[in-house]
Amino acid sequence: MSIVSPAPPDPSGRPETPPWTFLTHHARVLLEIAHDPDVRLRAIAAWIGITERTVQNVVNDLHEAGYLTRRRVGRHNHYTLNTELRLRYPTEADLPVRCLIDMFAERDPPGPPPGRRAR
Repeated sequence: MSIVSPAPPDPSGRPETPPWTFLTHHARVLLEIAHDPDVRLRAIAAWIGITERTVQNVVNDLHEAGYLTRRRVGRHNHYTLNTELRLRYPTEADLPVRCLIDMFAERDPPGPPPGRRAR
């Protein structure tokens, strides 16, 4: 019989964060671009807590699926979202991605992520 010991407590006293989230990286990147179409991928990576390469892969996925377009503006990209495309999971396939964006549009984070302009 094996005994599993609990994870050591967080020194800050906060409860341990579960290893899963409700939103995928794809949803979080899409929401950050919806919030600021001129955001840099480096800023998204820092804000979400993933690598810049992962953000690049997610943006490529969203672009290939038609959820966003990219336009070069000087040395940066400007993103335009196609908010009328449907969500991909079969049970939500009748809803446009706009519904997801609208659900989080009122979110007011504590401050802009690194590299994002304050509005």
